[in-house]
Amino acid sequence: MNLFIARLFLRITLAAGFLSAVADRFGFWGESGTPNVAWGDWPSFVEYVALLNAYAPPEIIPMLAWTATIAEVVIAAGLLIGWKLRWFALASGILLLTFCITMALYMGIKAPLDYSVFGLAAASFALAAMCGKK
Repeated sequence: MNLFIARLFLRITLAAGFLSAVADRFGFWGESGTPNVAWGDWPSFVEYVALLNAYAPPEIIPMLAWTATIAEVVIAAGLLIGWKLRWFALASGILLLTFCITMALYMGIKAPLDYSVFGLAAASFALAAMCGKK
């Protein structure tokens, strides 16, 4: 497979994953409780963030939810645009690895494995490696 095509595929699929998750928390994939919908609305997502950050004071949970959401949108845009691609790919890997760790700590190792979050983090780091130092 051509390296350009592999990089493009990684960029598009990683960005689509981030944007799909953001769309879910704003109800674009359906309401909470609908099959294949993780959250379906913002309050359900904030509850999930609270679950994954049980150590954090409740007052900062909404800020953590917004921070994750903004980071996902910005990283997705960077991956799609391709500007500073190595840095956006590294940011993607770090964010996903953070999700892996918090999911494993508070939900057990099966959750990040079932959702392939480790694989997505690895794909992000592979994309960064494909881009070389720039």
